[in-house]
Amino acid sequence: MNAPFRICFVCTGNICRSPMAESVIRAHLAEDGLDGLVEVDSAGTGGWHEGDGADPRTVAVLRAGGYPHAHTARQFHASWFDHLDLVIALDSGHLRELRDLAPTEQDAAKVRLLRSYEKGAAGAAGPDRLPGSRSGSDLADDLDVPDPYYGGFEGFEECLQMIESASEGLLAAVRAALTARTAGAARTPGHDSPRGLPEPHRPRDKERT
Repeated sequence: MNAPFRICFVCTGNICRSPMAESVIRAHLAEDGLDGLVEVDSAGTGGWHEGDGADPRTVAVLRAGGYPHAHTARQFHASWFDHLDLVIALDSGHLRELRDLAPTEQDAAKVRLLRSYEKGAAGAAGPDRLPGSRSGSDLADDLDVPDPYYGGFEGFEECLQMIESASEGLLAAVRAALTARTAGAARTPGHDSPRGLPEPHRPRDKERT
């Protein structure tokens, strides 16, 4: 049996943006029947909030959106690259820091900006075409999910909207990676014939207030 496809979302302190993205993507994976094939978690580039729960405003926005949520903040470590398939940065600063932290060029190529998966985003590509620049200069700052920590509640709502906008493209890329992995397993002697992936759900329509 293949190991799960593993994704880690990373922001600064792991209490605002990355736990929000983790909850949103995990919910969509469950809707698509992929939660048994993909593992999702999150972390921060720094350890200031390790052991804390998510910011109350993050929790409130997720709750209003109907997303289940449970979270304990932690810091990202370079040793994690070895078992991760995708490391999703929430802004270009995280992208540069994570690529600098990566032990190898192959690990650096696992790091992507979340909003690069938005439809029409510059540099958008599937996981098999990740840009390998350690500097992250190949992706523009306008693909950032801005840090809402020092602002009002509206900033958290905007973050959720950006994450949801990128989720469809990210899920499509993950599904493509799973299909490629399944096809590879089918060609490997000694593997059982893999089952096909479930059909994806349509994105949920939500009323905004």
